[in-house]
Amino acid sequence: MTEAVAVFFGFVYVIFVIRQNVWCWPAGLISAALYASVFFQARLYGQMALQGVYITFMIYGWYEWLHGGEGGGQLSVSRAPGRWRALLAASGVAFALAFGLFLKHRTDAVLPFWDAGTVSFSLVAQFMTTRKWIENWLVWIAVDVVYVGIYVSQRLYPTTALFGTFLILAVLGFVKWRRSLGAEPLGEVG
Repeated sequence: MTEAVAVFFGFVYVIFVIRQNVWCWPAGLISAALYASVFFQARLYGQMALQGVYITFMIYGWYEWLHGGEGGGQLSVSRAPGRWRALLAASGVAFALAFGLFLKHRTDAVLPFWDAGTVSFSLVAQFMTTRKWIENWLVWIAVDVVYVGIYVSQRLYPTTALFGTFLILAVLGFVKWRRSLGAEPLGEVG
């Protein structure tokens, strides 16, 4: 039952993000809190820890979307500056390796490096989402593909269905956010 409710609020969160509706953040808070319990029971400790960080990101994103734009106004969709993309990619790889080693040697995690990699790049994508950087959707697409495999392997079928849906929604989100940029080609920024 907890997983089903978490799935529902996770779905609501993504739909609202695609629509750039600030109510995505409270829906995400509920989903993250419930998923922490689900992942603890499934011994996916990296995913469980990720939910705690998501809660922090949900609060930060809520504030940023309302006040992080020009002049303290609402934030608009933009491209991630090049230096941020490089920093986030390098940080994602480094954290994935370090966390994967920790999970492998210090816990009974079932898929330590896969778990760590998805945790790491989910953090990257979530940070990008809080800043309304369009590239967040590309990272989510890659991460969701891996998540589907992990959740199938652990027989978390409702969550597998959710992340399969998230994969489709990430593609749709990218298309919709790109339109809000005026359909200019994705190029190098800063």
